[in-house]
Amino acid sequence: MIITRTPYRISFFGGGTDFPAYYRQFGGEVLSGTINKYCYISCRKLPPFFEYTHHIRYSRIELVQNVEEIVHPSVRECLKFLNIPFGIEMVHAGDIPAMSGVGSSSSFTVGLLHALYGLLGKMVTKRKLAFDAIDVEQNYIKENVGSQDQCAAAFGGLNKIEFMTTGDIIVNPLTIKETKLSYFQRCLLLYFTGISRFSSEIAEEQKKNMPCKYGELKIMQSFVDEGVSLLNGSTQSINEFGELLHESWLLKRSLSSKITNPTIDDIYAKARSAGALGGKVCGAGGGGFIILFVPPENQASVKEALSSLLLVPFRLESLGSHVAFYSDSWDTHDAS
Repeated sequence: MIITRTPYRISFFGGGTDFPAYYRQFGGEVLSGTINKYCYISCRKLPPFFEYTHHIRYSRIELVQNVEEIVHPSVRECLKFLNIPFGIEMVHAGDIPAMSGVGSSSSFTVGLLHALYGLLGKMVTKRKLAFDAIDVEQNYIKENVGSQDQCAAAFGGLNKIEFMTTGDIIVNPLTIKETKLSYFQRCLLLYFTGISRFSSEIAEEQKKNMPCKYGELKIMQSFVDEGVSLLNGSTQSINEFGELLHESWLLKRSLSSKITNPTIDDIYAKARSAGALGGKVCGAGGGGFIILFVPPENQASVKEALSSLLLVPFRLESLGSHVAFYSDSWDTHDAS
């Protein structure tokens, strides 16, 4: 049995420029960080005692005879992608609900590929995990997803991720002094809006609008380097990061009619009135989580203004997808 633990992420700047349709023409950049909330995938070869060959458990249970019968698109396509020659039992658990904007789908795919490679006896690099997950999601499942979430989940950490016109991807970890990183984290409040949504549907409209939104996307891309400079600057300048988040959110909400709604607008307006410098809805938008940048001295008033919402404590993490447990207890008794 193998258990992988793969982090979720928060994207700060550059979202939308990680779609191949954009970065293959102009290049793209994203500033994102993984958080200490995780996707857990438990995976083992299924012992040959059952009437089914695959046992898949997530929000539902699937007991099937062959891979093509599997309903879960990522499980089905990952098994096909790696040509897994045996039946498996897979169990998923997550710290955060699906469809909430923190890259849960890609964390699942990365974590599952990591576990399946382990069952095959292969150790793969973070880079291969990321590229394989991108391939599965974009070309096998054919979802409307970019390329940032898979990289964040595989590599972990606070990174500037560059997407080249050649298709190559470069992950650059940010080096920030602990005192500044601590202050930065103290300024971030993560709220759950209570709204679940299908990110692929929102991204589909955004992709359709993309040819008319190149100007906005290029400005949003430029915010990545500005954000990096602010984090690398003085502790006092980090507050400007929040103001830049606000500018970016105003542009992001113009990319698609589905990115925001009256509920989100009301939450954001209350937060700003109470002292938040900026923020954004995580991921594609439409619901899920909203990240706010709030100086410590303003947080009490923001928390009071948003007391009806769930505040989720978190910290940035740096490990990325990894094997948390491994045992070959079944294979050691396998007569074959």
